[in-house]
Amino acid sequence: MQSHNQGERIVVKVGGSLYGLADLGARLRNWLASKDFEAVLIVPGGGALADAVRSLDTNHNLGEEAVHWLALRALTVAAHFLAALLPDARLVDHPDEWRCGELAVLDPFAFARRDQGKMGELPHCWSVTSDSIAAHVAHVATAKRLVLLKSVTIPVGMDWKEAARRGWVDAYFADAVGAGLAVETINLRNYQPEAQARAG
Repeated sequence: MQSHNQGERIVVKVGGSLYGLADLGARLRNWLASKDFEAVLIVPGGGALADAVRSLDTNHNLGEEAVHWLALRALTVAAHFLAALLPDARLVDHPDEWRCGELAVLDPFAFARRDQGKMGELPHCWSVTSDSIAAHVAHVATAKRLVLLKSVTIPVGMDWKEAARRGWVDAYFADAVGAGLAVETINLRNYQPEAQARAG
């Protein structure tokens, strides 16, 4: 990872819909290598792991609080998976552990446990998924930019609430982004280094 943009700390959410890509590790490494980020903190999406938790809730009516924590535990598995794909990355439990110049992968379950009771803590419900978690992590980390790597191309200028209505981000995302955080989305399935990312 190059480090020409001194002090630019970027939070990157890797969508769970990308986990089925056989070359995901190579795609991530190539994308990171094409950037000049000073430091990157990766937040994993849930994908099929979160879907399995949803299925458990559908069949057993576990309740949103219990299911929220089960889904976060599933994200721990996702974090270890992404760290295995990115040998240069270090697993961290909280943005406070993220060092200058470092590529790190966050364990969302560990982060959420430490974040309990803090100002801005996210609601424990299905309207909050890894998109909103990544936005909240960016605020906690005082990062100025969040990049969402997804399997969909979100049109330039689309309102986040409209994107949520279409199922492209979660329902709470617009609230989680708030003010002062620049957000880009990139369709990593057809990403080309010269392609323009959505900024909003």
